[in-house]
Amino acid sequence: MSDKNQPISGNELARFSGPNTFMRLPSTSTLDWLDVAVLGVPVDIGTSWRSGTRFGPKQIRAESAMIRPYNMATGAAPFESLQVADVGDLAINTFSLSDTIRVIAESYESILTHDIIPMAMGGDHSITLPILRAIAEKHGPVALVHVDAHADVNDEMFGERETHGTVFRRAHEEGLIQSDKTYQIGLRGTGYAATDFTEAQEWGFQQFPAHDLWHRSLSQLGAEIRRDIGDRPTYVTYDIDSLDPAYAPGTGTPEIGGLTTPQALELIRALKGLNIVGCDLVEVSPPYDPSGNTALTGANLLYELLCILPGVIER
Repeated sequence: MSDKNQPISGNELARFSGPNTFMRLPSTSTLDWLDVAVLGVPVDIGTSWRSGTRFGPKQIRAESAMIRPYNMATGAAPFESLQVADVGDLAINTFSLSDTIRVIAESYESILTHDIIPMAMGGDHSITLPILRAIAEKHGPVALVHVDAHADVNDEMFGERETHGTVFRRAHEEGLIQSDKTYQIGLRGTGYAATDFTEAQEWGFQQFPAHDLWHRSLSQLGAEIRRDIGDRPTYVTYDIDSLDPAYAPGTGTPEIGGLTTPQALELIRALKGLNIVGCDLVEVSPPYDPSGNTALTGANLLYELLCILPGVIER
C-alpha cells in the first residue's frame, strides 16, 4: 500500500459527499512534503467577453469527484509515486487585476521555494503571466506548450497591457519563455488582420492551427514537440476554449471548429517524458454550461496532465 495521499474512494464514501478538493485529495497548507500542489486561481477580471471563470476552480473540483486514481488507458498511477494535495485557492483581489497579478506572482514565488510542481485551475488566462514570471525566476526561460483557440499576443486591450489576451506577448518580451520552443496548438477563429497570429511566428513561436488538425490524431504532433523540447524545463498551459464548443461550451471566448476531446487526450499523453515544471488549465466558465460538462472535461484534462508529470510510474 502506497504511503502517498490517495483520493477518497467512491466505495468508501459516496462521490457526491466528502471534501470539495481536487479528486477529493487531502487539503493542506504545508508544502514541505508535496511533489505536486493543486491550487485554484478564481479570477475573471482579465476577460474581454464572457465572465464566470471565477467559479472555475470550485466547479472543476466538484466534477473531479468522479475521477478514479488509475489511468486505464496509459497505466499511469500518479498517486503511487507523487505526493499530491490541494492547497486551496489563492487570495486574489477581486476588484483589481493588477493587484491580483502581484498576488499570484508572490504566491508562486513562495510555493516554488519548495521542490514542487504547481498545477493551477483557472480562472481566466491572465493568471499565466504572473505564474510564468515566478517559474522563470526559478527555472529560467521555459519551453511552452500552449493549447488555445487564441494566440493571446495582443499588445494592449482597452489600453491595458496585462489581460487574458496579452499574456504571451508579455512573456516573450520579458524573456520568460524560449520563443523558439513555444508551441501554440488549436488556433482558429476570426481576427483583425493576419498579424493576429503571424507576428508571433516572427518571434519563433511554432503554430498549429485547428483547421490543419481536423480529422487527425495528435499523437504524432505531441511526440514531435516532445522530441524538439528535449529535457528543457517546460510549462504547459491549457485553455479549455481550445476544444470545440460542442465539447466545452462553458468558456469565455468560444470559437467553433476546435479540437475534440480525444485529440486533447492524445496530445497530452504524447507529451509524457517532458520535464514539466508547472501547468495550468484555464477559462472554464461554469455559468455558460449548466450541465457541468466543461468543468468535467477540464478536471479530466488536469488529471491527464498529472499522469505525465516527471516521476509518475506506470503499472
